[in-house]
Amino acid sequence: MNQIKLKRIGSEIQQELSQICLMEANDSILHSITITGTEVTNDLSFCKVFFTSTLDMDHKSLEKELNDDTAGYLRTKIANRIEVRHTPKLRFCYDNSISYGNNIEKILEEIHEKDNNN
Repeated sequence: MNQIKLKRIGSEIQQELSQICLMEANDSILHSITITGTEVTNDLSFCKVFFTSTLDMDHKSLEKELNDDTAGYLRTKIANRIEVRHTPKLRFCYDNSISYGNNIEKILEEIHEKDNNN
């Protein structure tokens, strides 16, 4: 499938998921997550949903909770909102890029402090 169309569908899914989590969900876990990105497969069968959370839960258990308990509910909500022939199955993956970026920034600050002290 055309990559532009896949990105558009992924963007629509991300926008709708964000709105559902923010406005409509009754689950405290959904209120605590932020959708940071999506990747849709070429055949539209799966959509990886990247997220971060403000909860102090283990990332793996949070992923498991979202994938097991809420992915079906969210897929149904999305199917009613966007027009695609087949709504992809959602697979939630914790996004480590923010913590990775913060770690790099911390290391750079330490290097600058060392250089300034010398």
